[in-house]
Amino acid sequence: MNAFKLCGRVRHEFVSSSVAHAARGTRWGWNVPRSCRTALILLAAALPLTACGRFTVMPPPEGEPVVLKPAALATTWTDADGGTLTLKRDGTFVADKVCVAVDWYDGLTWSGTGTWKQGTNTKQTFVGVSFDADQPVGFDLDHPESVEREPAPYDALRHGEVLKLWVAIGDPDNDYPNCVLTSPAS
Repeated sequence: MNAFKLCGRVRHEFVSSSVAHAARGTRWGWNVPRSCRTALILLAAALPLTACGRFTVMPPPEGEPVVLKPAALATTWTDADGGTLTLKRDGTFVADKVCVAVDWYDGLTWSGTGTWKQGTNTKQTFVGVSFDADQPVGFDLDHPESVEREPAPYDALRHGEVLKLWVAIGDPDNDYPNCVLTSPAS
């Protein structure tokens, strides 16, 4: 039986039994079945927890972890807003308004140049970028000494014929989207 129907039936029985108790001059009874009480208690306990944050972090984008060779990484990667990250074979890169993940900040886009390195475990490739000393442009220009020049590394995925580099951005308790860069598989 549907929980709403059950609790609705219980409410009806509770009201009519309360009226009967009142007519007989007896005390008001707590006439709710244990399963409904348990559901109500769990609901009451869950509401404050959801106000404190999410139970899980944003899931990764669609795709399977993949190990990529440097030649497959050395291409132009594009994010959803048209930002690009061009990884060159010589280990340098050029970024143009590309999404990055730094600490708890969200929605950061950086432009600049620097170097990149590949890391790989048995299942997946990771790409770390490090912006040059006078880079990146577009973040905390009032306090350039506080700029973290190495954002979080990107993880590699394959989804069909599309390769992806992605990183979670922003506070994991919020619904910020992941930063996802794509390139056609070669």
